[in-house]
Amino acid sequence: MSDRIVDEEPVIVTHTGPKGVINDWRKFKLESMDQEVLPPSKRELLRQMSSPQKPKDVCMSAQEYELIKEDDEKSLRKYRKQCMQEMHERLSFGPKFEVVYDLDSGEAFLEVIEKEHRLTVVVVHIYKDGVKGCEALNSCMDCLATEYPSVKFCRINAAATGAGERFPDEVLPSLLVYKAGELLGNFLAVTQHFNEEFFATDVEAFLNEYGLLPEKECGPGAEEEEADVE
Repeated sequence: MSDRIVDEEPVIVTHTGPKGVINDWRKFKLESMDQEVLPPSKRELLRQMSSPQKPKDVCMSAQEYELIKEDDEKSLRKYRKQCMQEMHERLSFGPKFEVVYDLDSGEAFLEVIEKEHRLTVVVVHIYKDGVKGCEALNSCMDCLATEYPSVKFCRINAAATGAGERFPDEVLPSLLVYKAGELLGNFLAVTQHFNEEFFATDVEAFLNEYGLLPEKECGPGAEEEEADVE
C-alpha cells in the first residue's frame, strides 16, 4: 500500500527574536497607516523606523514609542490577525476538498482509501436509494464537507462497491472512516444513533465522540473575537 506524497513548502521566517518582531511591527505600521494624512515629520520618522539599514544598536526613542503607542490596540489587533493568517498558510498541509466525492466502483473505493495522504481522514457513506436515512445523511455530508475541508468525504452506492451482499438494507446507511489505509470506524445502520430527524450537527457530534474528526478550522474573524475577549 503506497502513500501519496504531498510536497510541503518550508516554513520561512523573516525575523526571529524580540528585535525581529519589533522590526516587523514597525514595517507593518508604516504600510498600514494612511501616509497622505500623516504630517511630514511623522512620515519620515516611520520611514526611518522601518528601514532595514537602521543600526541595530539604536534603542527606541521616546518619540518612536509615542508614535507606536498611537492607536496601538487597533493596529496591533490587525497585525496579529495578519501574522496568524500567514502562519496558518505556512503550516497547513495536505489537500483541501470541501465537497463530497461520488465513488462509482469498488476500485475507486479502494483507491481513495489506499492512496490518500496519510494524514487525511476519509469518511465514506455507503447508501442505497430509497433506504430510510440515506438521503438525509447525504445532505449532512454535504454540510460537513464545507465545515471540515481537510477531511475527504465520499459516498458510494452499495451496489457499486462490488460487495453489495455485505451491505443489505438492514445495515444502511453505513459510515466507514479511514486514515492512512486503516479502518478507524465502522458504523453500520448509523442512523440508529440519531433521532428520527437528524442534522449535520448530530453527525458531527457522533464522529467527534469517537475522536474521528480533526479540530475545526477557525473561520474569518476568529482572531478578532479572541482579541475582543482579551
